[in-house]
Amino acid sequence: MHIQEWLENVPAISVYLLVGVVIGLESLGIPLPGEIVLISAALLAAGHDGINPWILGACATAGAVIGDSIGYAIGRRGGRPLLAWLGGKFPRHFGESQIAMAEGSFQKWGMWAVFFGRFVALLRIFAGPLAGVLHMPYWKFLTANVLGGIAWAGGTTAVIYSVGVVAEDWLKRFSYLGLAIAVLIGLTSMLVLKNRTKKAAARTTADSTPEPGTVPAAD
Repeated sequence: MHIQEWLENVPAISVYLLVGVVIGLESLGIPLPGEIVLISAALLAAGHDGINPWILGACATAGAVIGDSIGYAIGRRGGRPLLAWLGGKFPRHFGESQIAMAEGSFQKWGMWAVFFGRFVALLRIFAGPLAGVLHMPYWKFLTANVLGGIAWAGGTTAVIYSVGVVAEDWLKRFSYLGLAIAVLIGLTSMLVLKNRTKKAAARTTADSTPEPGTVPAAD
């Protein structure tokens, strides 16, 4: 079957479920490419009449909020040993330097670290479990979690979908190779921007990084 025909016949419910589950697992603390999945789904919705961008955004938001809340509960129950266990399983994501940076962000910004952390890949994975470990009051966490989930998931869906609709006619003039190159350029730009953001956050929180063995109080 031609790839375009296959894409046009993808069941919408499967796209909604995939986006919600992947983003939920990432928010729970499992390193998964939630943002890439959301961007890909929003682009697919732009050229697929059967996929509703409003439902897509709602599923992404629900996955983000529910996943973060489960991560918070796990972190609150598991405490410091949980971070040590995750560090052994995912050293690239939960190593000592990554945990120190995330803790510095929480110490400096409190609940705002949960909100803005939704837009940074590393903090997006950490936010729920770490807020639970640090015993951040749940009402503060939930407020920042819901607002951050809506702003990130809903905003990303709206922006990418709008760009996809505008670019659809232009992209049809080129081969699938051209489309692949355009997607790669967009993803590369996104990764470069995220890398610079992460470095800037690391420099900003370097002075406020807690000493080993201490647990900063949550805001």
